[in-house]
Amino acid sequence: MFLQVLLCCISALLFVNASLPKIKFEYKYSFKGPHLIQADRSIPFWEYTGDAIASDENIRITPSLRSKRGAVWCKNPATFEHFSIEVVFKVTGRGRVGADGLAIWFTESKGIDGPVFGSNDYWKGLAVIFDSFDNDAQHNNPYISAFVNDGTHTFEHQNDGSTQQLGGCLRDFRNKQFPIRAKVEYYEKVLTVFINSGLTNNKDDFELCLRVENVQLPKSGFFGVSAATGGLADDHDVLAFLTHSLVPPGQQVVESKVAEEERKKYEKEFDDYQKQLEQAKKEFQEQHPDKAKEVGNDQFVGQGERELQMIFEGQNLIHQVVRDLSHKLDELLGRQELVLSRVSSLSSGVQVPQGSGTQGGQPVMVDTIKRHEVERIFNNHAELLKEARDIRTLLNDVQYKAGVIQSGLGQVHQGGGGTGGGGLTAQMSMILHELQENLRNVKADVTNLVQQPQIGTACPPQTSCVSPVLFFVAIGIQLVIIVGYLIYRQSKDAQAKKFY
Repeated sequence: MFLQVLLCCISALLFVNASLPKIKFEYKYSFKGPHLIQADRSIPFWEYTGDAIASDENIRITPSLRSKRGAVWCKNPATFEHFSIEVVFKVTGRGRVGADGLAIWFTESKGIDGPVFGSNDYWKGLAVIFDSFDNDAQHNNPYISAFVNDGTHTFEHQNDGSTQQLGGCLRDFRNKQFPIRAKVEYYEKVLTVFINSGLTNNKDDFELCLRVENVQLPKSGFFGVSAATGGLADDHDVLAFLTHSLVPPGQQVVESKVAEEERKKYEKEFDDYQKQLEQAKKEFQEQHPDKAKEVGNDQFVGQGERELQMIFEGQNLIHQVVRDLSHKLDELLGRQELVLSRVSSLSSGVQVPQGSGTQGGQPVMVDTIKRHEVERIFNNHAELLKEARDIRTLLNDVQYKAGVIQSGLGQVHQGGGGTGGGGLTAQMSMILHELQENLRNVKADVTNLVQQPQIGTACPPQTSCVSPVLFFVAIGIQLVIIVGYLIYRQSKDAQAKKFY
């Protein structure tokens, strides 16, 4: 039984391997940095047009300037019917929304400058479009879609070609940490598009975007990439374009033979470059003997490592800040609990009665202070401060009235002219001075009481004593009565003197 299962598995694996196509890398239809351009700023087997800018690392199809178009096309038409291409690119911009987008082409003839993402309309072949701008205001961009045109249809920009597409998927490909990878496969009339969203550095982290059957493409065509900007602008950089031909099982792989003259030319160029490199190394060793040791590539930090280090440092900084905030929050919570415990211990907390389910040796729990009790304490303190201010105002009024009475008595003393009345006036002045001195002392005590800082103590127990407000009001009334009596008595004495 085990042998039968094993034989079935082996036969299934052989059948699957026999049905898979053979893959061959096509270097004449590919490019990849570094050392992308030659001395004359050209790219082997490729040509770029429009506003495209070629550098040693990548090709910038369009810079982040408004109304720019650019493209890069392979010089030679593909001689294989089935293919798999992988395009590595980055779309970066300052704005939250970008424009217009990028397109990958496989057309019967080379494209020219036009309105469809930097290439011409009415093309004949395949276009995989990465649309950044939402023209139809449906909030469905950035969007990836595939189109096949037979050369008779125009691209509908007003609705982003939604009625013409074979399929698509909604993926955000702008401003990603790692480059975007798009893999387009066409095999046995089946078109498949895979997308690596650039969230990780894993090159094989692809996800299916679309799969369409019964797709008719030209048997021979040109590969290309184009891009365009409009009112908004993004940088569209292509880092690599890798092409593989797919040969169905049973067919012979056609080996492309290099012409003898071309082979000799390449060998001569390689030998010359090798000699120049060795000569440069030798001259450097003679000029710098202390720095002539071998330096490996592992001692240099690449762009990816630098970006990863920056991200790691930023994450560490964020983690440290969050940790410090957490410590500070813990300290605040601890202080709050300490204050609440002290307030509850100082306040007259109500003890929780011991229930029937408690044991005899269990300690009696004391209820902690509640929020409304704390608010009541604060309200009572505010009321006490308000009453103290009222008492202070009342004392100021009494002092003012006493001063007015004293000035009136001084005028009476000047108008009386008698010796007997002078002794009485001096006695009244002495009494009034004593009253003013006592009032100043009381006022100073009240001022100190008002200016004392708030102490988080509990309210004192209620007693049967007279309240401070009633006490000071009674003192004020007594003072008014005494002063009035003295004035009345002085006036009576003055009338008696005039009578005699």
